[in-house]
Amino acid sequence: MKDKLSIKVSIAGRIYPLTIERTEEENVRKAVKTINERVSDYEKNFGIKDRQDLLAMSSLFFASQSVELQNTNHREDKVILERLEKIDKAISAELVKD
Repeated sequence: MKDKLSIKVSIAGRIYPLTIERTEEENVRKAVKTINERVSDYEKNFGIKDRQDLLAMSSLFFASQSVELQNTNHREDKVILERLEKIDKAISAELVKD
């Protein structure tokens, strides 16, 4: 059984109790910090005061980043697969020569 940890995090001024794996704590705390920084940036730069609007805009920002990362990974995977296919053909051709 994995080691569970109960923590409380503050996101946009609201406290959320969480139960997480102890190994996830650092990533969760970094994520909370990143969210709060994004919320704060939107509040300062755009004068948005409504927490729901701030969280919605932050969610859109992070979702957009996630989609872009998925697209980038897909393109990179395709390039790697094409290179591996070329290598496989070259090796197969060399084996046929022997």
